[in-house]
Amino acid sequence: EDVDMTKTVSLRIDEELYNSLKVHAEAENRSISNFIETATMKYIEEIEYADELEMENILSNEGLVARIKQGTEDANSGRGRLV
Repeated sequence: EDVDMTKTVSLRIDEELYNSLKVHAEAENRSISNFIETATMKYIEEIEYADELEMENILSNEGLVARIKQGTEDANSGRGRLV
């Protein structure tokens, strides 16, 4: 059983990107590895979750909200299929 949940990943990047990462990492007093990890997590969070403005737009669309509620009810009762 692997107790260490971290993984090592190697990647090739050009020198210009490396230098940019280094500058930004140093500005935040982080290692390049930590900077890449943090930036990646922020990116994933940004694309996976709706921000306040997006939520406001979603909630103001009554038809969409009704379809979401119906989909939730269908899923909870086992109707339909997950796509």
